[in-house]
Amino acid sequence: MDKLCCFHASYSGIRSALNYGKGRSHEGIIKYGFCLVKGKANHPMEDYHVAKFVQFQEHELGLFAIYDGHLGESVPAYLQKHLFSNILKEEEFWVDPNSSISKAYEKTDQAILSHSSDLGRGGSTAVTAILINGQRLWVANVGDSRAVLSRGGEAVQMTIDHEPNTNTERRTIENKGGFVSNMPGDVPRVNGQLAVSRAFGDKSLKSHLRSDPDIRDINVDANTDILILASDGLWKVMANQEAVDIARRIKDPLKAAKQLITEALEKESKDDISCIVVRFR
Repeated sequence: MDKLCCFHASYSGIRSALNYGKGRSHEGIIKYGFCLVKGKANHPMEDYHVAKFVQFQEHELGLFAIYDGHLGESVPAYLQKHLFSNILKEEEFWVDPNSSISKAYEKTDQAILSHSSDLGRGGSTAVTAILINGQRLWVANVGDSRAVLSRGGEAVQMTIDHEPNTNTERRTIENKGGFVSNMPGDVPRVNGQLAVSRAFGDKSLKSHLRSDPDIRDINVDANTDILILASDGLWKVMANQEAVDIARRIKDPLKAAKQLITEALEKESKDDISCIVVRFR
């Protein structure tokens, strides 16, 4: 149910390509909405997403992801097409989802690097969420795209922002022979180039980068009401709790996703912004 149109002057004077849609689980209990808006940069949209429910081996899976590309759209487009299928191809997925997700992330990154002549020198973050039978949620990420859960109205960050200036990430980069510098600009970057310490692709920096995900899982209980996945175009200007409060007060998850993006634009976010809102009940 994807649609393409434009934001006009009502959105802070920004006119951007807009992609949005919505859907629900087979039973119709769990609903989702997504919205993506191009930022002000003079290059094509580099955010890609996945939002769908599928029947797989007698289970219902909710598959949700945001891929925030840099230096081109080839790597996030590749992830949109291949990452979930690679995860579900892992033989041990039903026995050991954690290990399967981790292995699939690594294998997918190796495939991207081996196709770098076609895919180019760019890369991408990823945040993925797999909802199994509406009961168990597995969230993984590399980079600074983030997943935030609402449990009884309280924001719980399900992912770790992989930024070069945190102690653990900096140590890893330096141990691999790289460095972290705020030059050029005012953001810490790997070798002065990349503002995340983990990413898919980025062949020229790969010897100093990681692509292994942080993974977290929870049982979806009566207290779990909202899941938000978004690129850093949202999180740079909005706190987790603020996003949860906005999403909770709007019952339609598509309208909630659009409102989150509207408020990010009003706060002068200039980046591409992608947002998925899942409402569990």
